Amino acid sequence: MSRPTIGVTVSTRSGWRIFPLVAFNVWLGGGRAVKWTSRREADISSVDGLIVGGGDDISADLYGGELVAKSRVDPERDALEHRLVSEAFEQDKPVLGICRGSQMLNIAAGGTLWQDAYGQFTQSRKVWTILPKKTVRLDPDSRLAAIAGPREMRVNALHSQAVQDLGRNFRAVAHDTGSMIQAIERTRDPFAIGVQWHPEHLFYAHRQRRLFHALVTAAAARRDRRRQVEAVDAVLA
Repeated sequence: MSRPTIGVTVSTRSGWRIFPLVAFNVWLGGGRAVKWTSRREADISSVDGLIVGGGDDISADLYGGELVAKSRVDPERDALEHRLVSEAFEQDKPVLGICRGSQMLNIAAGGTLWQDAYGQFTQSRKVWTILPKKTVRLDPDSRLAAIAGPREMRVNALHSQAVQDLGRNFRAVAHDTGSMIQAIERTRDPFAIGVQWHPEHLFYAHRQRRLFHALVTAAAARRDRRRQVEAVDAVLA
């Protein structure tokens, strides 16, 4: 069987260095990645799953908040990813959100963000590193815990924003030691998990690789179901 195709959105500024890392993790998980930026045509129907990558802050315009002056936003990328996530939900295609991507999953479902997350959660340890120096606690009854294991996890952190009000059909499934949300997941199909950290930088950790493998597995299952339906329709036509 061919590898499932996963669309990966990245920043026009930093995508040149981030996409190869994400693509490597997707390949290890059994899939094949294609790169999407706001400067390229992106069609959710052409892929089996979606990864919304990290990078730029998300404009508060998307959820009716007030823009923080220090935020660096990309309105074109916001619009692209909001559309792709909404279409993925409509077409029953699995999604993994990474950092900014986790926030976009929440916004596309009608949620909001803390723009100055560490100003709100003063007990949360603020780190800015690709190294696993932040502790997060997983909900043991979550899909995320079933994938990566329920025990505490050491992760990296490169974010200033975080999930505030949860979107429709989403729940928080991981928090840091200061109670800031660090992961969310959809409570109904299709598969959708958002993590506030950057698992692509932690490819040496098997618990992080499992996130990509889970996405690819969900994408393959969805593709195979669709092919079976099409085969039956062809016979009955």
